[in-house]
Amino acid sequence: MSYMNSEFLQKPINLYLSADHECNYLSACLASSLFVDPASEMTADIYSGLVQQGFRRSGNYVYTPHCKKCHECIPVRLNVQEFTLSRSQKRCKNKNKQLIVKAKDSVYDEVQYQLYSDYVRLRHPGGGMDEPSDEKYLDFLTSQWSNTVFFEFQEAGKVIGVAATDIVMNGLSAVYTFFDSSPDYQKRSVGVYSIIWQAEEARRRGMKWLYLGYWINACNKMNYKDKYQPLEYFYNHRWHSVPPTAE
Repeated sequence: MSYMNSEFLQKPINLYLSADHECNYLSACLASSLFVDPASEMTADIYSGLVQQGFRRSGNYVYTPHCKKCHECIPVRLNVQEFTLSRSQKRCKNKNKQLIVKAKDSVYDEVQYQLYSDYVRLRHPGGGMDEPSDEKYLDFLTSQWSNTVFFEFQEAGKVIGVAATDIVMNGLSAVYTFFDSSPDYQKRSVGVYSIIWQAEEARRRGMKWLYLGYWINACNKMNYKDKYQPLEYFYNHRWHSVPPTAE
């Protein structure tokens, strides 16, 4: 299968369909994905075009869900130029106003890695991610061709969170965020703050979008993204201002 549906893609890209596997988000469902051929040329610009068509990356692998009997995984992006904070988001921002954010290169850092290890062991037990290693860590968050920044959230010199973020042609793409999950920081909703901050950072850069990955209405771990508005949803080969269930 080949694919070309973007002004940034100058030639068709070969895609491969994965075998069915158990869905990580919806029980009793089988999932499969379309992967860009790993042998294909990939650059930050090409990836920018694919992000605009609902693709995502995990390390060097670029993919989009393509399940036979399910269409619940919907790519979403936040219009940061029109984004306004809800009351709860304003409270979250105020709770974290003392945080300092530093842009770091996407390379191995022992402090960041230990924070990541603690986070995935707590948040993803039994899913494979709870067995991290130095190599798996960077293989997941970085790639050989993306323009990736680790935004480090600090308080009084202590690193309490990291947002791995790709800089794409018309926005930022949130890859993965991990943070201190101890009770004190749970009350601060550092994960929520990281999205608010990335949206405001994209706006500061004059960009239009923060790409937030996939929204799944039936999954509590993934449906929180519609709390950030105005959100756009990608289905039927284009972006919509409402989710498919609302049409």
